[in-house]
Formats: sequence, structure tokens, C-alpha cells
Amino acid sequence: MPATNPIGIFDSGYGGLTIMKEIVTKLPQYDYIYLGDNARAPYGNRSFDTVYHYTLECVKWFFKQGCPLVVLACNTASAKALRTIQQNDLEKIAPDNRVLGVIRPTTEVIGNYTNSRSIGILGTNGTVHSGSYEIEIHKFFPDVKVYQEACPMWVPLIENNEHQSKGADFFVRKNLENLLETAPDIDTILLACTHYPLMLEKIKEYAPIDVTIISQGDIVANSLADYLRRHPEMEERLSKGSSKQFYTTDSPEDFNNKGSLFFGEEVNSKHLDLDSD
Repeated sequence: MPATNPIGIFDSGYGGLTIMKEIVTKLPQYDYIYLGDNARAPYGNRSFDTVYHYTLECVKWFFKQGCPLVVLACNTASAKALRTIQQNDLEKIAPDNRVLGVIRPTTEVIGNYTNSRSIGILGTNGTVHSGSYEIEIHKFFPDVKVYQEACPMWVPLIENNEHQSKGADFFVRKNLENLLETAPDIDTILLACTHYPLMLEKIKEYAPIDVTIISQGDIVANSLADYLRRHPEMEERLSKGSSKQFYTTDSPEDFNNKGSLFFGEEVNSKHLDLDSD
């Protein structure tokens, strides 16, 4: 039997599976549907308008599947589409449903990790150029200085399984050097892309030993658990059968092969044609 009211988890590709992995570990009782819009990935270099339209289309698909709650497990979608969807679209299409992102939960706590009050952000072009992290961090921690570095080569390296290669070493070292040159007192670096945890060990290898590297999975999972505690009316709507469904707008075979790397266990996906849905 298909789940009746699952939690929807969305990403432009595979990266959101690192977020889903932590959410399922923290909240195993719920049903989940994951959608990777791989056919149109990556989102990182696309315009605000394009990312918004793609993301809204996928959110509407989740709502049709019965999801009352959708998590945008994608930094680019959270940066470029979430606010507009929350403020302009939800009231029209599904006023009782909710769409959450990964930026707000992260920025609410990131300042607790730094002693020097200088934080580095590593992300895609889209996330960095949106300024979303800088804006949101300053709302919660106005004394924290934020420095950013776009890493456009990291996602292609990871998705082509080249993230353990010598080529990856070059780009990781280069981007970290660029970031730390702007502010040598950075003591905390946030991986503001859900792909980047797959390169965590390599990043630690080239980062100074006294710099804390933070991935978002645990933070987002804990924030979602807290959200459901504070919103029992939403929690009661969610079905609890511990099921997991995976969809991709591209090749299920490719998604299954690469997705298992991100999710940490076998993934069996189905193809979704959004145009015909």
C-alpha cells in the first residue's frame, strides 16, 4: 500500500539524500518520498526565476502525492525559491501544507560553533551569490562575520565519482586556500551544499586542524524533529509506516547507482515525467 501522507524531501539531484539519511535516522517512524530532479540538475548555476519555477513544479507534485510537509533538502532551492513559495504560493495552492528548507535551521545554530566569530561558507555559485546565508546568519548572530567561497567544480566531481581523485585534491585545496586567505581567523566552515559531506575527509585533510567543519544533515534532522514537536497538528497528519519511496526525473538506474553512495544504503527509484504527471 502506498503511503497516504508522507514527508516529501526534494533536491535537484542526489545531494538531498545525505539530508534524508539523517532525517530517517532521527525520525524513522514516518513515511517518506524523495524526488531528485536530476534531468534538470544542477540548479546551482541557474537563474533565480528558473530555480523557483522548477522547485514550485516539484512541490506541487509532492502535494498531489499527499505530502502535507515538504523539505527542500537543497541549498540552491532553499536560497532561490523557498521564500517566494512560502509567501506567495502556499496560500493559493495548499494553505494548510508547509514547505521548509535547509538554510534557516542551519543559520539558527551556526553561531554557536564559532569562538572567533568568523565563519566560512562553501557552496554552489547559486547559494553563494544569493547571499542567503550571510543575511540569515546576521539575523541570529549579528556579531558573526561571514566569508563565502563558491566551489563550482565540487558537485560535478562528486556526481562523476571523481571526488577521491587527485583532481579533487586540487580544487578542494584551492577553494579552501581562497576562503582562508580572505579571513585567516575563520574557525568554523559550513558545507552549504548537500553533496559536500561526501568529500568531508578530503576537506578535513586540507583544512587547518583547529577549524570545525559542519555538515547540515544532523542540524536539519534535529530542526525537523523540533518543528514536529511544536506543530502537533502537522505531526498528526503524517502517516507512520516507515516506508521510503524514491523518484528521479532522469534515469532510475543511474540514480540508484549514485544515490546509494549518498544515502548509505540501497536505493530503488522510479522514473517521473513531470510533464505527464
